[in-house]
Amino acid sequence: MNLSGSRVGEPIPRRVSATEAVFGYLRGAIERGEYSVGEKLPSEAELCRILEVSRPVLREALRALQAMGLTVSKTGKGTFVVANTVEDPTFGDYAARDLLEVRRHVEIPVAGYAALRRTPQDLDHLAHLLDQMERETDTTAWVALDSIFHLAVAQASRNQVFCRVIEEIRDALARQSAFLTELGGRREQSNCEHRAIFEALTDSSEQGAVQAMSDHLCRVETTLTEIVHPKRAGTPTDGRADG
Repeated sequence: MNLSGSRVGEPIPRRVSATEAVFGYLRGAIERGEYSVGEKLPSEAELCRILEVSRPVLREALRALQAMGLTVSKTGKGTFVVANTVEDPTFGDYAARDLLEVRRHVEIPVAGYAALRRTPQDLDHLAHLLDQMERETDTTAWVALDSIFHLAVAQASRNQVFCRVIEEIRDALARQSAFLTELGGRREQSNCEHRAIFEALTDSSEQGAVQAMSDHLCRVETTLTEIVHPKRAGTPTDGRADG
């Protein structure tokens, strides 16, 4: 990216991934009515040809559209438009709003208990997970590690009910994580937030762990809101796409 024309001190916009670009294009076409409710989208092969992207990139974008409630995929038939406005994304069996509400009421106190009850073995396990996450470049592998990290924090709380709750929503957490990583570029920032949680656990700081987990979930919610309700063209904070 050529920054020669940027103002000194002006934040550098985050570069948009190929998945984000495809998602944005298809979402815009649906919202503008270019693909009407009930209409079938072109085949994957045709969309790949039109948009000049790989099938994995397209499929991630299509999964995001489905999570947003704009489309539904029918096996052997294709992808169909079911709405032209976004209400509340769904991750697996759970609406994003419900998932975030539960996470705030479960994972924040869990982090506090974990800070008081964690063992050296818990810290070794979490440190190993963090090292893996910070080296990982594959989104699918990183998302899997992300859900394991949150479960490991719950296990460190020594409360089996909390662990069972996290296990119950684990698939939804992974889907949400993939959504935010692909469309919100969350991976690096999330690694920093996880590291802050780990450091509070290492210090046995209940208050620090509660604050670190709270900050993490607030940023998850902020990114989700920015994806669901993006600032439209013409606003001062618009980002720029690659290329």
